[in-house]
Amino acid sequence: MKTIVNPARARLEAGDVSVGIGVRQARTVDIAKAMKTCGYDWLFIDLEHNSMSIDTAVQISVAAQDAGITPLVRVPWMEHWIATRVLDGGALGIVMPHVDTAEQAREVVSRLKYPPQGHRSVAGAMVPFDFERVNPAEATAAINATTLVTVMIETPQAVENADAIAAVEGVDVLLIGSSDLSAEMGIPGQFGHERIVAAYETVIAACEKHNKWSGMGGAYAEEDLRRYIGMGVRMVLAGSDLTLMMQAAAQTTALVRGCV
Repeated sequence: MKTIVNPARARLEAGDVSVGIGVRQARTVDIAKAMKTCGYDWLFIDLEHNSMSIDTAVQISVAAQDAGITPLVRVPWMEHWIATRVLDGGALGIVMPHVDTAEQAREVVSRLKYPPQGHRSVAGAMVPFDFERVNPAEATAAINATTLVTVMIETPQAVENADAIAAVEGVDVLLIGSSDLSAEMGIPGQFGHERIVAAYETVIAACEKHNKWSGMGGAYAEEDLRRYIGMGVRMVLAGSDLTLMMQAAAQTTALVRGCV
């Protein structure tokens, strides 16, 4: 039976923290090798808040596979036609934002998984097999097994429905979008607020109950990372290329000016 290595999933299956980096500004494939060298497990290639083209996302995804770092692509809300195109092009998972109900989660799985789990259309030569001709039954089974389906929890409604969402077969990760969730709650940016902590508790409990993984994004301060990873979060989006570049650049300019 054919298998496909998905480094992000392998980390999760081993019980480790799987660490990702947002890709919003990078437009060349060397970002994959660079972030692999830095120790990241997955790229969060962002097509929701970004002008990046599908073609660029696919090129980076192919390079990421060869570099040994998982390419995950966040698509705009329920834009399944984009999701299936980037999966056909080389992505090993999709991040779907703003999933509020179990019904929406089931639709996501249906569009992203091949039969019998879903109804994704079967493409020809496939990137994960280096375009080698593979028995279709083996190929679709292997891709179904490795594709990481992540749904984002970003509203109070989604938190309330976390148990039902986590119960959906084929959903792998419930990732809390801390920025949008805090904004929806009327406490933007207050990632340590008791209501946000309670939301994390609810989502983590739902994931543990249904053998899914909980994830976090948007909250990057050390105290937030320590708090929520300590509570059981395992899929961690740890910053973005733009944020880290600006932090390093600001530190460097401060250092140089401080030498005068």
